[in-house]
Amino acid sequence: MQNHPNYAILSPMESNWTPLDNAAKIYPAASRRSWSALFRVSANLTEAVDPSILLAALHRVAGRLPVFFMRLQRGAFWYYLEDANKGLRVEEEGVCPCLPLRHAENNGYSFRLLYYKNRISAEFYHILTDGAGGMVFLKTLVAEYLEIKYGTTIPRSADILDCSAGPRARDAQDSFLEHAGRVGGSRSEKRAFRIQGTPSGGFHHLTTAKIPTDAILAAAKACGATLTEYLTTLMICAVQDIQEAAQPRQARRKPVKINVPVNLRRFFRSETLRNFSTYVNPGIDPRLGRYSFEEILVQVRHQIGAQSTQKLLAAKFTQNVLDAQNRVLRLAPLFLKNLVLKTGFMLVGDALTSTCLSNLGQQSLPPEMARHVERLDFILGPLSLNPIACACLSYNGTLYFNVTRSIEESGFERRFCRILVERGIPVEVESNAGGAGARRGSPHLTK
Repeated sequence: MQNHPNYAILSPMESNWTPLDNAAKIYPAASRRSWSALFRVSANLTEAVDPSILLAALHRVAGRLPVFFMRLQRGAFWYYLEDANKGLRVEEEGVCPCLPLRHAENNGYSFRLLYYKNRISAEFYHILTDGAGGMVFLKTLVAEYLEIKYGTTIPRSADILDCSAGPRARDAQDSFLEHAGRVGGSRSEKRAFRIQGTPSGGFHHLTTAKIPTDAILAAAKACGATLTEYLTTLMICAVQDIQEAAQPRQARRKPVKINVPVNLRRFFRSETLRNFSTYVNPGIDPRLGRYSFEEILVQVRHQIGAQSTQKLLAAKFTQNVLDAQNRVLRLAPLFLKNLVLKTGFMLVGDALTSTCLSNLGQQSLPPEMARHVERLDFILGPLSLNPIACACLSYNGTLYFNVTRSIEESGFERRFCRILVERGIPVEVESNAGGAGARRGSPHLTK
């Protein structure tokens, strides 16, 4: 393995272990062979990726960010992470994004590093980090890659880290524990409508809507909404149409809700690169009748605004911390914890929402780096129960809105893009399912 050109043999690190952060504890229990909670961040460069340089860049990043280079271990009472100290394979990208992670095939690591033509992608199991932390990893890796390849010096910042410096303890901090209060919030919510379809047999369809950032920001501003509020409203409109077609009887319809992750670093002082986010679930109750776009937007704005306060967000994750610190649960063996956590996930996880929208916001790079990076992307793997997941970011004047699904039917993204066009917003669509050979291993997108 040591002479394999596609393996980075990481420098030995002092044996170390760390407990999973509070948000990560649920994922090992909820995962199954056909599903693991993965997301992808990627960068398209102006030239083809050189895998040998990518390996050299990975060596540098490993010394700065050891918190990412850990493997999941099963303890008597909890899962935990420990240093992997094994070769991490850098692979050419396969047929589709965010396929279930097989730790045994990945030397125990909880992320993959992939390349395809001019694209570098990192796929993370959610036990390691959230989208914000993953983007710091990607930007830092790409910066190291470009410095090695071109001999340029790239300025470092809070999201492009200096790999000549040593690891920081605050990178691996469990900020949930630090900021948890004493009173938790209720998780009681009604179950939501979930889109059904024909399973795609393990293939993940990816559709990207490329939208001019200025155009959609102007549309959102004209409505008095943020970009996330505007996109969430469009998504509820699309799901409302789907449910009306599937369930003609109004009285039998279920709530349409969108899970919207909230980056807690905006509300609490934290520099952690591990998970530190919670969520809000804005939505409508279609049993009351059909909602117009304007009516949905009012609901979404008020619900996101009301739920996105420091106190209420703290109460939400505090309840999870209190549950984990419960004396009975702490002393229970792992197999019983897994049963409890898996049951809880089924009851208050994906079942409460119709789909999700994770927005990493506006991304920027220093000029020395931006001239080599054409595009950035953020992609969520399909959810456990809901077959559709949405993620987006803006870069260099374009909003990249990525829809991943594990069913054959493309009704959601078709409706979403149709509503955009009806509202005068131009959109260009790409898909990994339309080109010849897409299912035989060609991961490129086709217009």
